[in-house]
Amino acid sequence: MIKFFKKYHKWISIIFTLLIIMFSFSGIILNHRDALSGIDVNRKLLPSGYHYQNWNNAAVKSTLKINNDSILIYGNIGIWLTNSIQNSFIDLNTGFPKGIDNRKISKVLLSKSNKLYAGTLFGLYNFSYNESKWKYVKLPIHEKKIVDIIQKEDTVLILTRSHLIKTSDFRRFEIITLPVPEGYDNKVSLFKTLWIIHSGEIYGTTGKFIVDIIGLIFAFLTITGLIIFFNRIKVKSKSTSTHKKVRKLRINKSLLRWHNKTGWITILFLLITASTGIFLRPPFLIPIADVKVSKLPLSELDTENPWFDQLRRILYDSAKNRFIVATSEALYYSDDNLSSSINKFKYQPPISIMGVNVFRKKSDNTYLIGSFEGLYEWNSETGYTFDYIKKGKYNKPKGKSRPLGEYLVTGYSDDFPDTEIYFEYNNGANKIKGIPLTTMPDKISEQPISLWNTALEIHTGRIFQNLIGDFYILIVPITGLALLFILISGFFLWLKLYRRKRHKMKI
Repeated sequence: MIKFFKKYHKWISIIFTLLIIMFSFSGIILNHRDALSGIDVNRKLLPSGYHYQNWNNAAVKSTLKINNDSILIYGNIGIWLTNSIQNSFIDLNTGFPKGIDNRKISKVLLSKSNKLYAGTLFGLYNFSYNESKWKYVKLPIHEKKIVDIIQKEDTVLILTRSHLIKTSDFRRFEIITLPVPEGYDNKVSLFKTLWIIHSGEIYGTTGKFIVDIIGLIFAFLTITGLIIFFNRIKVKSKSTSTHKKVRKLRINKSLLRWHNKTGWITILFLLITASTGIFLRPPFLIPIADVKVSKLPLSELDTENPWFDQLRRILYDSAKNRFIVATSEALYYSDDNLSSSINKFKYQPPISIMGVNVFRKKSDNTYLIGSFEGLYEWNSETGYTFDYIKKGKYNKPKGKSRPLGEYLVTGYSDDFPDTEIYFEYNNGANKIKGIPLTTMPDKISEQPISLWNTALEIHTGRIFQNLIGDFYILIVPITGLALLFILISGFFLWLKLYRRKRHKMKI
């Protein structure tokens, strides 16, 4: 058993060295999005799949017609002003902080008083016509990410991932406590639980700091193990002088001592981090995607807010006089202006675990809903779902192998004359009817990608998709399983060595 563990602990570690180091440092970056939001990466440094072509890669979330011949187009590219024939694009991002992450726009609202508001990843902004720039609007909550903005009569409602805020003058704000949803059992998804354990968010900033250290330890163990391996090769080489052999043996003795000591002291944290990461990507994600568990006591999830980190979009249906709220799990409605009750629709449309990207009313009881599951017309009363892209009735697939649909819909627009366009993550702009969206101007297609998003692509393994195709999806689970073997075998070898030393000391 010792020979087996020694052999494969060494060789599996060497095979996965680069991936472990990449995952370690990318994970640390992912824990500090706010602090690193001003740092960008040139897309030309990344594989071709990350280059903007035909408005792909979630470049566009939606559009907004602000007068007869002025249309705003917005999303991950920020906000640009164009016209009905799309022959001019004007940069409208002045005022946002430095960094493309600070220009990720989820929603732009033109209020009834003709004022422009933009919901971004890091807060709410109001456009100053006099100064031609965006100005930050301070809200009475710590949470920054705005996911939607709507207006009902003279009241503007601002939706974050966990709260709903209303205001009529943008000087006084009221945080609305959404009613507890029908059938609420005070449980959360297992996926979300594993996510915050893996990132350290389970215990806020302190938890993130601990996971950062764990990431550095993974890198330290991997690098020291590699140095020990190459030093041993040098020592065995006849061309290496006796002096160098002695020096390398001393280095190896010191490195091995720290390698073992660091490993056994932190083994529990290392195992938790490696094992939770496995379940955050397919195929291991699939069996846990719909599993609910009790909230972990004293953790970030242990909150009285039943909507914590679940809210994604909100819509007011004036004909029905009701609000509809889209979460990461389902759609709900309230017939009393969110005063006392909120109910889950009996029939649910196909919605990706990533949340809703398109949400608007089409006709009586019918809504257009787009996500990474596709784009659908959904009747809330009958449950009938029409595939808006394939133009046929939607039939739920059986034996689905991944939590995504055929079309990863990121946005939609019907603001150009007699034209409907949907935006797909990989293929970009696709016309449903009318004329296609114009070719991306260079000044837009040359927009960078944030360092945080680059780290995310590395950490999820998607960075390798151009190289190995759809097999990239197996990189995270395979590396995770390999890492678990490396940790367990390493601990076993240390334990055997430790017992031998104890035994010799007794003799």
